Amino acid sequence: MLSKAIQPFVVVIILVLCIASAVAASRGNESKGRKQFRQTCKNCHTKGATGGEISPLSKTTAQWQKYFSTGTHARGQEPIEKVMNAEQLRDVEAFLTAHAADSLQPETCGR
Repeated sequence: MLSKAIQPFVVVIILVLCIASAVAASRGNESKGRKQFRQTCKNCHTKGATGGEISPLSKTTAQWQKYFSTGTHARGQEPIEKVMNAEQLRDVEAFLTAHAADSLQPETCGR
């Protein structure tokens, strides 16, 4: 059994780990987002395509966050959930914001 002096520290550590895990899960998976973006978004968002060319560099981090918070797609014409489910959207948002024009690692999604 842990001493009474150590028990509060153990509880705090467990709480911090639980919160960190929940935050990481809600942010999405950047690697999965890159793959999802390539498979789904690039069909319409390449140079000359109907949706126009879009890459992570197309917006700043704040602009990407605003885009995803609106919940619309196609210039506000349809719900974004029509394109991807909630988990996929979190993953794509994680990828796009991590590599936005003003991020520490700006990049395109590649061809």
